[in-house]
Amino acid sequence: MLNKLTQEISFFQSHSLGMRMLLLTNLIYGLVQPIIELFVGAYIMRNSEDLSLVVLFQLAVYTGIPTTFGINGWLLKRVSIAHLYAFGMLLSGVSMFAMMSLKELDSVGVFFAGLIMGLSYGFFWANRDFLALNTTKDKNRNYYYGIETFFYTITGIVVPMLAGAFIAATEKNGWFDGHVNTAYYILTATVFALSLFASVLVQRGKFQNPKRAPFIFFKFDQLWNRMLALASLKGVAQGYIVTAPTMLILSLVGKEGSLGLIQGIAAAVSALLLYALGRLTLPEHRLKIYLVACSLFVFGAAINAGLYSATGVILFMICLLFARPLLDIAYFPVQLKVIDVVAAKEGRNEFAYIFNHEFGLYIGRLFGCGLFLLLAHYLSDYIALRFALLVIAIVHFGGWFMMRNILQQKEMA
Repeated sequence: MLNKLTQEISFFQSHSLGMRMLLLTNLIYGLVQPIIELFVGAYIMRNSEDLSLVVLFQLAVYTGIPTTFGINGWLLKRVSIAHLYAFGMLLSGVSMFAMMSLKELDSVGVFFAGLIMGLSYGFFWANRDFLALNTTKDKNRNYYYGIETFFYTITGIVVPMLAGAFIAATEKNGWFDGHVNTAYYILTATVFALSLFASVLVQRGKFQNPKRAPFIFFKFDQLWNRMLALASLKGVAQGYIVTAPTMLILSLVGKEGSLGLIQGIAAAVSALLLYALGRLTLPEHRLKIYLVACSLFVFGAAINAGLYSATGVILFMICLLFARPLLDIAYFPVQLKVIDVVAAKEGRNEFAYIFNHEFGLYIGRLFGCGLFLLLAHYLSDYIALRFALLVIAIVHFGGWFMMRNILQQKEMA
């Protein structure tokens, strides 16, 4: 066992310094993301009991992301990419402080806090995608995203369980004079401290900025247009996946402690599987992985629609906790490979495609969030949470056919 572990560490160290530093930075920041994704929505629900505010927050996040990609492209001509990457991580803590400083949660305040979070994600993802593209090759991207999702899965075990237990214990035991929101403030301070540490670590990567070149274009190769269509379908699912699980659990299962427990149980089972997939699979296995992930999403959504109970939600969450990282392992390497191909073919800066890709995601996210808002407003929250999720999953399954078409292009061989 010890010998096997030593071999894996040696294999990790055989890769470039930039790739290793990027993975370690993402590991530290991975401790932050479960708190942001799960407990921000829970905080809004606890203090407003308004599902539409949760979705409004997410819409603001999604609006801030592509806006920041454009700002980031301009700043990369003048500012170190490591500094911008670090700034994005720090902004996530600022957003949580901004929302929790509101005396009363209203549409304007929640949207503003969500916009700051969108700026945070924008700086983080724009630079993370470019650094992943330039510190990896197609042959080791399965490993890169496998080990990254392995890190995120491990943190998905520990962080939600500890944070959820902390919030639940605060309420049960009357800590902080019974002020449960104080637990959220402490978690927010923890987010900021971890983000600060990750920001310091990323400076050691000696990363290079992209070449100074135009990055806004409106016409692209057909292969890239297909990639944008796939990104839109991925965005449709994201628009629902980020908010729906939290609302389902709070409505049908329990409070924040249940959030962490459910995340932890499923993540513990999937962690080693994800590492093994990243370590052992080859580029030709990506389409099969994507098919399994899409099928799990549909299966889980069907169970939720059929049962619509605590049991159904738990089974859906288990399927989702396997499906999301599997989707990432397959999707991101394909995205980067397409960028490699079309950037060489069209003679453009790689960041132009990273920037444009975000708008494909944004269109899908707007559709996903917009569908929930329309159904919740004109029909009911019940319809939005029970049946629309299955529709989203089925629509998202169409992405497998698009990915198959992309990978069949001779340029991708």
